[in-house]
Amino acid sequence: MNVEPNEPTTRLAAALQRHPALAIAVSGGVDSLTLATVAHRVMTTPPLMVHAVSAAVPAAATVRVRAFASSQGWDLKEIVAGEFADADYLANPYDRCYHCKSNLYRSMRAITERPLASGTNVDDLSDYRPGLRAAAERNVVHPFVDAGIDKLQIRAIARQQGLDCAELPAQPCLASRIETGIPIRAPDLGFVDALESRLSEMLGEDATVRVRVRAEGVHVELGRWPDAGTLSQLDGMANAFCAEHAYRFVAMTPYRRGSAFVAGA
Repeated sequence: MNVEPNEPTTRLAAALQRHPALAIAVSGGVDSLTLATVAHRVMTTPPLMVHAVSAAVPAAATVRVRAFASSQGWDLKEIVAGEFADADYLANPYDRCYHCKSNLYRSMRAITERPLASGTNVDDLSDYRPGLRAAAERNVVHPFVDAGIDKLQIRAIARQQGLDCAELPAQPCLASRIETGIPIRAPDLGFVDALESRLSEMLGEDATVRVRVRAEGVHVELGRWPDAGTLSQLDGMANAFCAEHAYRFVAMTPYRRGSAFVAGA
């Protein structure tokens, strides 16, 4: 690659090439897709990409991972991580992410002896991320962190690599939409995914949309506040969709990061 020695892509390549082989957790978001792409392009031994198919993973993310794997020739393995058989995860405690990642990394270790890698970046280190504890317990490596790369630099790398995921909004797992303490149920996650997809179709793929399931009902948060006419259409559609699926629609409000009182929300 014809780039400057201290350019983020070069630093990332150096961090990746310290490992003779890797198995990379690919969720379908911009971070993991970018990491997987660069690793596939610069590592001598092609990495194994691992994607967990789950009710907690947006359907569009799984489709995206499969498309990247097909177009780039990845060695992709899809797994079921088993979090829905874990009572600690299903109870949705404040550290739910720890239990989720514990299941993911355990399941990855069951299929490969390679070092495990995640798309964690330096911005994540200053946030509440229980999943990092699970990663530390299993010696998961974080190439973006090793290279000193933050979220903005990841998007810059994605653009440099010509990836169409560069402008995707952040999209934590669907379980992050369920208020802490409300048990995790696959039907609730399916409802969240379906409503967020409908709203994103109306607002555009790059729009930040969060459908929060709380004790009092469903809240919808929008990252880019629409004009009055569009807002009325969105509000009406969300209200009708909730009623159709036996949920109570409460309000549509501006997006506030972490407003579901969970990590990475």
